[in-house]
Amino acid sequence: MTGNHRNSSITRRRALAVTGGTVAAGGLAATGYQSAFADTTTETTATASAAGTGACMTLMSSVTEGPYYLDGALVRKDITEGKSGVPLTLRLTVVDATDGCTPVKGAAVEIWHCDAWGYYSGYTTANPGGSAPAESEDGSTANDATYLRGYQIANANGVVRFETIFPGWYTPRTCHIHVKVHTGGQKEDGTYEGGKVNYTGQLFFDDTIAEEIFALQPYSRHSGSYTTLGNDMVYDGGGASSGLLTLKAVHKADPSKGYKGSITFAIDPDAENAGAGSGGGGGGGTPPSGAPTGMPPSGAPSENASPSASASS
Repeated sequence: MTGNHRNSSITRRRALAVTGGTVAAGGLAATGYQSAFADTTTETTATASAAGTGACMTLMSSVTEGPYYLDGALVRKDITEGKSGVPLTLRLTVVDATDGCTPVKGAAVEIWHCDAWGYYSGYTTANPGGSAPAESEDGSTANDATYLRGYQIANANGVVRFETIFPGWYTPRTCHIHVKVHTGGQKEDGTYEGGKVNYTGQLFFDDTIAEEIFALQPYSRHSGSYTTLGNDMVYDGGGASSGLLTLKAVHKADPSKGYKGSITFAIDPDAENAGAGSGGGGGGGTPPSGAPTGMPPSGAPSENASPSASASS
């Protein structure tokens, strides 16, 4: 995928206060954003197709956590902080694959992903590959250490919801969202503390939809070689069990209105899998130039960070 735009030197911008999930100039109309997140789906309890307990689904395949993980993400539904992009609402369900697909109430689902130009919060000077504007040119008031990261706690049906934007891409990866499922901990000081990680994975997007999105603003200002699913170093072609999202357009004739994505995580609550460490290990590939070394940057949230005034549960 290529496009015409100007080159910019990449400089780190100021870290500002976390704001609400409004769409910045150059992004989408607020009405489209809000309609994408209007969810009228009736909650249903996840159950096994057969009565009784026992295995019900294939366990999700854990993979590398990648080079851009940070501790201390905030518990909140809306993680956009004003970042521009096509709206994406996620409905994620956690079930116990060892006990008849019963919902895992209280599981903490944590996600993080890049913005429309391939930049991660905490690492805004890491080169996303190709040719992209500097992260500071997006016009948002997002906090450089926290945008597009967050936790949600599963309800009695094992369900969490996030409001975010469709991720961009960075070399050499396909479009994806990172995810961890935690159990045994609790919400504390605006984040999630304790417990263990049961699953570390990544969520993926159909190539046709991704390429359609990347032709829109602001994504189209990032040009270069986009990696498709079949050529990605992490996605193994296993469909939903490997993290491929089910996507539904909010408006079929206008992809800029956004998408709804859903998937069910089948986990073993007694198991622990934190994924490979930062960097390219565990199938994550070599990070792009300027990628982190594994230490959070100065000013990034910590495990004992105070919650932002605008963080919402």
